[in-house]
Amino acid sequence: MDKETALELLGNKKFFQLKSGLQEMNPADIAILVEEMYGGDVLDEKNLIMLYRILPKELAAEAFTYMDSDKQMVLINAFSDKELRYVIDELYLDDTVDIIEEMPANIVSRILKNTDSETRKQINQILNYPKDSAGSVMTTEFVYLHGEITVAEAFERIRKIGLVKETVYTCYVIAPDRRLVGVVTVLDMLVADADTLVEEIMESNVISVNTHDDREQVARTLSKYDFAAIPVVDNENRIVGIVTFDDAMDVLQEENTEDFAKMAAVVPADDSYFRTSVLAHAKSRIPWLLILMLSATLTGWISSRFEAQIALVPMLVSFMPMVMGTGGNCGSQSSTLIIRGMAIEDIHLKDFFKVVFKEVRIALICAVTLAVVNGLRVYFVYGRDLRLALVIAFSLIGTVVMAKLVGAMLPMGAKALKLDPAIMATPLITTVVDSCSLFIYFTIASNILHI
Repeated sequence: MDKETALELLGNKKFFQLKSGLQEMNPADIAILVEEMYGGDVLDEKNLIMLYRILPKELAAEAFTYMDSDKQMVLINAFSDKELRYVIDELYLDDTVDIIEEMPANIVSRILKNTDSETRKQINQILNYPKDSAGSVMTTEFVYLHGEITVAEAFERIRKIGLVKETVYTCYVIAPDRRLVGVVTVLDMLVADADTLVEEIMESNVISVNTHDDREQVARTLSKYDFAAIPVVDNENRIVGIVTFDDAMDVLQEENTEDFAKMAAVVPADDSYFRTSVLAHAKSRIPWLLILMLSATLTGWISSRFEAQIALVPMLVSFMPMVMGTGGNCGSQSSTLIIRGMAIEDIHLKDFFKVVFKEVRIALICAVTLAVVNGLRVYFVYGRDLRLALVIAFSLIGTVVMAKLVGAMLPMGAKALKLDPAIMATPLITTVVDSCSLFIYFTIASNILHI
């Protein structure tokens, strides 16, 4: 069902047809439909509320989790306490926490007021973890078993509590003090005899993460081992929750968005592009633009330092953009690959000299190729001036090698200083390389042309 059809059925009050069409849709697709229908005015709000109330309760609660915070806020304001309580009861705990983190204080207060004391305690526990930790993205809704029960008893427990848990495929085996001692899957139990003890078929070598581990690292651990979920334990190895693959995907998406912003010399925003105001966008961009603008004055200083050489051979000016542009391109190539390699843990700090050695070899191949092509071009196009051709050729060799090394070393240097390597991306690399390129260019020109 598309936006026009939904609005037409709403306008003509054909609610039964609308409900039938919506019931055939996936909750995520319903959320997309809502996104298309909602423009922010009063009529849109009325349509949103009406469409939501047409949905069957369970489908409505599922669709609610996929909506962005603007639509959720409109609906929460329209909910009665009974409706709000039902939606919260249907949500998984981590989804409830995500919603609370996006809402203003008055909405948060109302949500917490309509949760039972145990849920409220769990929500507060998760909210108290550092923002970028495993504890902040975990859910406490998981299935745990004791090792001394049989497979038949385990299935009986899963049947009783499975519907309110985020995942039942992977079950965690705990000791009486809640220490994590093993993990067992439903498949393991299905193929075992009913009277087999869980501890006999569980995997005791459990891979887990700590509540204070970085959430990006947790997401990468999930990806590395192809887990559907990973247990989160405290310092005493007591299980307190799990991180599921869908939450890990959200984490990686957020982290990638943040890295892209830094690589473009923009302070990362907490909200989406359209929900961030023009002023907020400008504020996030101005600091880096000022830094880059002021640092570019070094390029101007180097140019003025070689004014005499330029006056004697004005032709040198025409090659400055090519030399600087080539250096910037080479530097950004290397920095992008190194930053990405470190992000996916293909490159580590211990690989510094290995990376430098490899980039030197790459740079030499690229440099010689560019130098030969441009040297010949300058020689034949500019009056067979051999010295000018040599200036360009040697300048390109020096610039390319320098740029490749700077592009590789700066991100790794940032990592060593506990900074985000993404800040050493194209804009900053280009500014640094431009200055160094000009210095190399004019130094070589001065020596070869004797000016």
